[in-house]
Amino acid sequence: MNWNIPNILTLLRLIAAPAVAIMFLYFNRPLADWFALILFVGAAFTDFLDGYLARAWKQESKLGAMMDPIADKAMVIIALVVIAGFSGMNPWILLPATLIIFREVFVSGLREFLGETAGLLAVTKVAKWKTSVQMFAISVLFAKGAFEHYLIERSVGMDDATFDAIMDGVADDPLGLRGLALGWDICWYGGIGLLWIAMVLTVISGADYFRKAIPYLKGSQ
Repeated sequence: MNWNIPNILTLLRLIAAPAVAIMFLYFNRPLADWFALILFVGAAFTDFLDGYLARAWKQESKLGAMMDPIADKAMVIIALVVIAGFSGMNPWILLPATLIIFREVFVSGLREFLGETAGLLAVTKVAKWKTSVQMFAISVLFAKGAFEHYLIERSVGMDDATFDAIMDGVADDPLGLRGLALGWDICWYGGIGLLWIAMVLTVISGADYFRKAIPYLKGSQ
């Protein structure tokens, strides 16, 4: 096996996938959210970097081609499970997360079944877009968790009337609660919007792969 820099970056991304969830076992929130966000964004960047370096340095290999999609899927699936869990199984998160995870498992199983003919399921532009949007959405939702906990932490013990007055701009805001609430809202609604866009792209790419595989599935009966 050729352990060049692109393959090492891919391996690090594969290791980072479970590490995102482990952050929540060893660190309290919002520190865990920030660590998970930094780790996820860093790993997502290697998704671009390892492919770019492999092409630029002509170091593309079977090992990299095998590990790259596994690392991407592991990152997305584990992160979505963590986010769905900490969102209280919110349906706005749970539905797109479920469809995205289903598609990833379905296409992986389809490729395994097709064996040597799996080359017909080459990565399409839509599939690349959905991966990019998925990772962007997940990053935004991790940031939302940090804003949420800073807001809760700084407003603990504050009565509802005072909190509402600060949010309405009537009272002074020395703790920066309005900024935290704004960051929370932007990340929450922006993250959900991006996640649903990713879901649509995911379903489209999955349907396209299935359509391409139908002749081979019929021929195997």
